[in-house]
Amino acid sequence: MLLINLLPKAGLIGLAMSRFRHTQPSISISQLLKLVLLVVQASCSECGLEDEILDSELLGEGLIPTLQHAHNELLVQNPLTVPHRATTYGQLVECEFLWKMHDLHNCEAKVSDGTHLVPVGLEKIVGVNRRQYAMHCNAISSDIKLLSEPFKIFEFDFGKRPDSHGVTELRVNATSDGKVHALISWWVLQLDHEGTIFYSTAPKWINSPFNNKELQFFRPDWCDHWKQCVWFFPGTGVPLIKNEQVHIEAVHDETSVSYSFKHHNDKANPGNCDVDSQDCQLTFSPEKIAIYGDKNWRSSILTATKDALQGKDFSLCVVADDSIFLTILIASVSTSSQVISMFPGIQEKGFRYLQAVADANCFSMDRVKVIGKKRCLTMNDTNQKKVDILVGEPFYCGNEGMLPWQNLRFWKERTMLDPVLSKDVLIMPCKGILKACAMSLPDLWRSRCNLKKIEGFEHSVVNTSLGACGDMPASKEGPCLPYFIWQCGEIKELSEVFTVMEFDFLKPITSCFGRKKVEFIKTGICHGFVLWIDWVLDRESSIVLTTGPDHRYWKQGVKLLSTPIAVGNDQESCSATNSNGERRCWVEFEASFDPSSGELSMSHSFQ
Repeated sequence: MLLINLLPKAGLIGLAMSRFRHTQPSISISQLLKLVLLVVQASCSECGLEDEILDSELLGEGLIPTLQHAHNELLVQNPLTVPHRATTYGQLVECEFLWKMHDLHNCEAKVSDGTHLVPVGLEKIVGVNRRQYAMHCNAISSDIKLLSEPFKIFEFDFGKRPDSHGVTELRVNATSDGKVHALISWWVLQLDHEGTIFYSTAPKWINSPFNNKELQFFRPDWCDHWKQCVWFFPGTGVPLIKNEQVHIEAVHDETSVSYSFKHHNDKANPGNCDVDSQDCQLTFSPEKIAIYGDKNWRSSILTATKDALQGKDFSLCVVADDSIFLTILIASVSTSSQVISMFPGIQEKGFRYLQAVADANCFSMDRVKVIGKKRCLTMNDTNQKKVDILVGEPFYCGNEGMLPWQNLRFWKERTMLDPVLSKDVLIMPCKGILKACAMSLPDLWRSRCNLKKIEGFEHSVVNTSLGACGDMPASKEGPCLPYFIWQCGEIKELSEVFTVMEFDFLKPITSCFGRKKVEFIKTGICHGFVLWIDWVLDRESSIVLTTGPDHRYWKQGVKLLSTPIAVGNDQESCSATNSNGERRCWVEFEASFDPSSGELSMSHSFQ
């Protein structure tokens, strides 16, 4: 027997195992466990459980190589497996939000602010990697227009050795007029051989395909690990007419799936790139592409930069991070300035990118220098000139998945650059503000809860490595974790947004401490605190870029409570109370920033 461990849903495995026992009544639980083979990358005759190997895409964590090895080395012919089969499904959708996450050229064309990150003729020079992206699509269901019925893509029988490569030709009928911006996919597991127990990662708008009441069909309202997947089609989308049939080719290798329209290339408007894409093409996360195409974000940066440069003669500007937008903007607007871009992440490829777009943005590369190395700038790099203006978004390529305060790296690097800064240097952003809000996050809290015994198996040993937060022992503190709050299932703000502390970038980096007593304005169950940083671009604090939960393109930091607390105003009626029958009306929140480690520590006290 082959048992693939679905750690988040061990109860389903237990159900499938129970059904196996029902068909083989002479086998005890202890005997059944002796039939379970450990699927590892080396032959092993011992019994055990394999770590979970199914991701949102199904294949990304090595399902195919694992099954191939099991069938080659460990399993008899026609083995019993749990799960028995996996099937992937897809649906064509129109969604402007998803379109903005990959088509920077056409989003930028709508803005028309004079800065061209993706000029005409170089439509592919900045984009996203061609792969599927895991996303909680339920959260954007109101933004989605369905253009087809769900269709079957691939089927994997776990009892047979899978091929490393597969192709499926799909004929899909359009159910509505529209533009196909993306394909949303999910998978369904048939856990038992008889086909009575199923688990699905389908979005909420998909009805169960199984109408038989005897069948057991599991689909959670929200799951942290297993999401849907999104595949972006290039350009402005593929136009469809109702009842039109389109031909889609789906291809899988050992770890991924890709899609392409056949005979629709002229409609898809994929764009061009007449330069060597390997030489200067930049790839960012979908969220970063959306930020660079966002009219409001660009307007704020452009206004703050032009106001800073107006009427002043700056001879040397340093871009401290990986901002191609600020580099191009300053090189274009300040025609007399030398621009040094650190580009610690995109490095030499960033330099080649600037060479490719310089003419379209009306600046000469003679005035632009890229350091591209993770080292401190010296006077030798600046030709013995002091830096007049230091800027950053801040954005460090590769840091997108980290906690918000990791971008305080800008403050640290500003401090390291202090010897080469002029006395009246202009710094943008000039300040960061740590914001927070107490929130109800029941789905997220449950997903990060401490593991104990599941189906009789002790799992507490993995709590630390998995970053468990909820239901922690009193002596332990869970980690602060980065999340897109809008994708965290059920959420509710329980307090006003409050300022915890401020970071003054006009001065060298230093330790910071903040304390705030906050009243709860809504009743409910508090599961933790959500934190983010607002970036103040000018000294008058008139231009502020917020990265809070209302803005989908940024991750926030989440500090979950060990035990949820009932909170609210005593004047309001609320059924939720703590064990003593009371609700807490206030919380005192403290945080401190350690400049040596860049870490943020926090504590709270409910009153």
